[in-house]
Amino acid sequence: VSPGKCWSFKGHQGQVVIRLPARVHLTAITVQHITKEVSPSGTVISAPKDIAVFVSLLGSSDGEEESFLGTFTYHVEKEPIQTFPLKNVPLPRAFSYVKLLVKSNWGNPWYTCLYRVQVHGR
Repeated sequence: VSPGKCWSFKGHQGQVVIRLPARVHLTAITVQHITKEVSPSGTVISAPKDIAVFVSLLGSSDGEEESFLGTFTYHVEKEPIQTFPLKNVPLPRAFSYVKLLVKSNWGNPWYTCLYRVQVHGR
C-alpha cells in the first residue's frame, strides 16, 4: 500500500485556488490526508491544521472580490477524510473559484501536504 502523491507547498502556510467546472453554491469542503499507519515517516505532521475557505468569480468581468465562507481545523487524530460544513452560506449566488488558505500545519517546518480536497454544493 502506497500513500500516493500529495500537493505540497513550502512551509506551514499556503493556499490553493481551484477553478470549478461550473458555478456552485458551496455547502461543505472535504479534506483528506494520510494516516500515520501508511505514512513513510510514521507521522502526519505535514497535514494541514487551520484552514480558511473563500469563493470568488475570479476572471469574470464584474471584478468581484472574494467572499469568506469560514474556517475549520483538520484533526489528525480523527478519520483521514473530514467534511466541514461552511458556516457563511448560502450566499445569494454561485461561484466559479474556491480558495483554501492553509494557515498552519501539525508541526512540519519544511512543507505541508494536501492529498485530496472535495467541494460540495449545488
